Amino acid sequence: MTSTLVRKIGSTSVGPIGFGAMGISAHYGVVGTDEERLKVLDAAYEAGCRHWDTADVYGDSEELLGKWFAKRGKRDDIFLATKFGVTADGVDGSPEYMLKEFNQSLKRLGTDRVDLYYLHRPPNDVPIEVTVSAMSQLVKAGKINYLGLSECTARDIRRAHAVHPISAYQVEYSPLYLDIEKDGRLDVCRELGITVVAYSPLARGLVTGVYTSPDDFEKGDYRLDIPKFSKGNFPKILKLVDTLKSIGARHSKATPGQVTLAWIAAQGDNVVTIPGTKKLKYLRENLGANNVQLDANEIAEIRAAANAIELDGDRYPDYAMVLVEKDSPEAGK
Repeated sequence: MTSTLVRKIGSTSVGPIGFGAMGISAHYGVVGTDEERLKVLDAAYEAGCRHWDTADVYGDSEELLGKWFAKRGKRDDIFLATKFGVTADGVDGSPEYMLKEFNQSLKRLGTDRVDLYYLHRPPNDVPIEVTVSAMSQLVKAGKINYLGLSECTARDIRRAHAVHPISAYQVEYSPLYLDIEKDGRLDVCRELGITVVAYSPLARGLVTGVYTSPDDFEKGDYRLDIPKFSKGNFPKILKLVDTLKSIGARHSKATPGQVTLAWIAAQGDNVVTIPGTKKLKYLRENLGANNVQLDANEIAEIRAAANAIELDGDRYPDYAMVLVEKDSPEAGK
């Protein structure tokens, strides 16, 4: 992958690597001070990373981005994505809830518009057509530029796209989780011209080589609850990391994380990644992946190593796993 590559979401140009703003505010151990976190956003901006992704359930992430916009006056320079739908009881896709959450997100972000608005998970209360139709009214009103979906099935992607064009599909996509390639979701996105936005492209940090055991996670770290990240799976994961390290050594000592981001970007021009971090060191490392260009043999080598891994357990705890990869209710039923 080279720094000259440009991807598209809708008709807007974005870099191959964006910034996922969940970890900076929630779920990954101790959260930094506002001063520390605003410096991370400053560094992302200064490095040319202008696609920022947040959600209404990422702790104070929306508020933090709103503070940055207010202090720096650079809102127009950022391609801003946020999401709605996840609640304590599941997923609410009703038009009333969508509109309420959208207005709350605008308030927290300190803006009057959002570039990309996602339905965070498939609704369990209404057909996806109902939700997307309501979201499309905000496009017509000029408050949203593009609509996105996250973690729904290939069938629901088609159903939604038939109501209003879907510009982005956000999904977990990493060498440790390749299901999007096997169940039709990647194919339907390519067919319909939908950009795939890969979240957790570094497998929540596990392919970076930083972690050798669950014991390395901070107290309260969300990853301690993920079955797939059990102690018994780590030797298999670290075998993949060894492959990534070996390839990185051929590219001016590129890190395993950089090699991984370059590999995901090589899966197609319709794929972008949004790795997140709360540390300047890792932000700079992630964006450095723009300078790593893998050859066909290296791409195939990583593919073979990824395909050889069989990890026990789900990628989410039970309470979160029930929200993904399922169809919304049928229209008219």
